[in-house]
Amino acid sequence: MYCDFLIKRINDFYKNVIEVRKNKKHLVIGKNTKDDSLILTSNDYLAIANHPKILSAQEKEIKNQHNKVIMSAVFMTENSLKGVFEKEMAEYFGYESSILCQSGWAANVGLLQAIAEKDVPVYIDFFAHMSLWEGIKTSGAKAIPFLHNNTAHLEKMLVKNGPGIILIDSLYSTTGDIAPIAQIARLSKQYKCIYVVDESHSVGTHGFKGSGLVKELGLTDQVDFITLSLAKTFAGRAGLIVCSNRFAGYFPYIAYPAIFSSALLDHEIAGLRATLEVIKESDNLRESLKAKSAYLRKELKQMGYQIQSQSHIVSIESGNEEKTEILRDALEERNIFGSVFCSPATPKNRALIRLSVNSKISYEELNYSIESFQDIKNKNIF
Repeated sequence: MYCDFLIKRINDFYKNVIEVRKNKKHLVIGKNTKDDSLILTSNDYLAIANHPKILSAQEKEIKNQHNKVIMSAVFMTENSLKGVFEKEMAEYFGYESSILCQSGWAANVGLLQAIAEKDVPVYIDFFAHMSLWEGIKTSGAKAIPFLHNNTAHLEKMLVKNGPGIILIDSLYSTTGDIAPIAQIARLSKQYKCIYVVDESHSVGTHGFKGSGLVKELGLTDQVDFITLSLAKTFAGRAGLIVCSNRFAGYFPYIAYPAIFSSALLDHEIAGLRATLEVIKESDNLRESLKAKSAYLRKELKQMGYQIQSQSHIVSIESGNEEKTEILRDALEERNIFGSVFCSPATPKNRALIRLSVNSKISYEELNYSIESFQDIKNKNIF
């Protein structure tokens, strides 16, 4: 079979991660959902994944494909469907250009490989997405973490280490809170840094026609790169880097994820183009999402649950994995399913259960979840 070192590694994983759980599964896996389960795990925040305009665009493109070519995006011309979509997205964000990538992970890892190098200090928020951390590692640059959303600590690090790259999420996928984007922009300019903002969880839900927090704050001329996953509100499977024209002509021939991965297929891009139009037209869904998220946050905070959220990502800080398992099981016994986040997605002993609100959830369902959390609190289960 495998060599001894791999057998030991796998056995240690099962012993320390799987066998310690009551159900002998990973902590993120609880009960199976049912047809009537309240599922609060989806990143489809506007609930548009099955929108007829999107499905129709995908279906039409599939039927129209006669000579489908599977190849790396480096060989694709500007007049390809990919090139058209990149121009549309650049205009949406108010930048010169954008680069369509295979995923948000590929976008962030590729970007850091293309802009960072050895001895370049990269300042990264402690809670920034793992893809940004991995990008630093891939580039060989020096990671300098700063305390979450703490601009004073960031400035202290900048004074100590000098110009480099600053990496943040605009809206954090674990805690649901929003970064001090404008304050960090000022620091970036003052200390002559490159500024990168991952907008994966704020595009579609925030800003004019859903164009995100950077544009809403009027910071497009101060943020060098926006990155995002299109597997969130865009409900697809891709990533994007928003950038200058000159950088867009450089990146595809430098970043390994761009060179050594096949491009998205035309029907996928057609679906994303249709999704962009749906998102632009969905102010009513954004307002609904904002109101429902605020309602849930308010009620849970009043009960005493630890929540940092300022958004549709409403996370309950549960502590160590044993406590998280108790809360997960209590919710699932009440037919409510959230996403468990634990190490390495969160620091050890700072696990949480994330409730992802979507625009279509009813107030009846929200009230049921609130009553369930109150019941859990009243019975001292958690």
